Amino acid sequence: RLSLVSRIEGSDPNAPSLCLMGHTDVVPVNRDGWSRDPFGGERVMSAEGVDEIWGRGAVDMLNLTASMAVAFRELARSDFRPKGDLIFFAVADEESGSAHGARWMADNERDAIYADYVITENGGLHSGPPEAPRIGINVAEKGVAWRRLRVKGTPGHGSRPFRSDNALVKAAAVVQRLADYRPPPRFHELWPQHVANLPVDDETKAAMLDSDRLDGLLHELPDAARASHFYSCTHTTFSPNLLESGGNRMKTNVIPDSVDINVDIRTMPGDNADEVQAHLDAALGDLAEKVSVEVIQTDAASTSPADTPLWHSLQRAVEKPFPGAQIAPQFIVGFTDSRIYREMGSVAYGAGLFSPELDVGSFAQRFHGNDERIDVESLRLSTDLFHDVAKDLLN
Repeated sequence: RLSLVSRIEGSDPNAPSLCLMGHTDVVPVNRDGWSRDPFGGERVMSAEGVDEIWGRGAVDMLNLTASMAVAFRELARSDFRPKGDLIFFAVADEESGSAHGARWMADNERDAIYADYVITENGGLHSGPPEAPRIGINVAEKGVAWRRLRVKGTPGHGSRPFRSDNALVKAAAVVQRLADYRPPPRFHELWPQHVANLPVDDETKAAMLDSDRLDGLLHELPDAARASHFYSCTHTTFSPNLLESGGNRMKTNVIPDSVDINVDIRTMPGDNADEVQAHLDAALGDLAEKVSVEVIQTDAASTSPADTPLWHSLQRAVEKPFPGAQIAPQFIVGFTDSRIYREMGSVAYGAGLFSPELDVGSFAQRFHGNDERIDVESLRLSTDLFHDVAKDLLN
């Protein structure tokens, strides 16, 4: 997996440096669900008159990676002479967990990629009322704790299932318990501010800040997508997403003796490996002793402070196209390569700048979904943002 590092050297080795980091890999795609070729990169005028680029990765995150590349190229071709280094880092493997991308580079080529300040995915969406517009910047993210649960059974002939020890049947019970598990909510430090900015009544806001009432409210919320997001913002979550045969080839007439369940666990700040295991034990109950757990990946939740020179540069850059708009810190429920830079001591934000006409709900559904696309105006705004922030921060 290939990663690319480009650098415009600064004139002052003691000046702060900035890295524009975008991943180049994308998730797999089911072509049958798409209206157009998912790898066609087509420029299309929508029925609503919106000029868009279609293709897998258009929102995650090739839109920002391409905007970073264009901004960096334009600065390199100009008379831009920064005080601190400006780095463009096009990184592989983020979608697979970063082991062969940012993690490998941090472990083996740290000096090539390190910067005091980092911009990566995926802020820049508009919210708030017209009199107080806000643009989200991601400053914190949940942790990731992928686990492989192995369930053992006894092989046998599929024609004699009565009283058999079928690993797949036991695995189905394990999957159901994980799906049903509901740990109590925990509130990140940014949650109260997020709730305060929501366009809902005071009673609803009070319930969203009450750990005893939150889950009931989310169960009743008509908008399932928003309920899912709010739940993920306030809970450690467990998503069993993949069944495998435990290393053995499965056959229709053979009762399986081993089944693996790959579980995507996203942790709240403060959760460590012991707490993840405690969650699994609580979810599985008496089935826990029948399951072995293998660690696939563990990265803790991470946060960067908001009151920094990069934060203020972003604010000034946002005000150029949107006077009066205020950037707001956000906590995201996915993971990005920010966590690896934060481990190295960098301040890392997820930032871009999108068109205010872009619908937040439909945009969110395009992540890893069908008909992924981004409007050209958002590409222009993000490119200008990266260009302006680099000039402001490094000069």
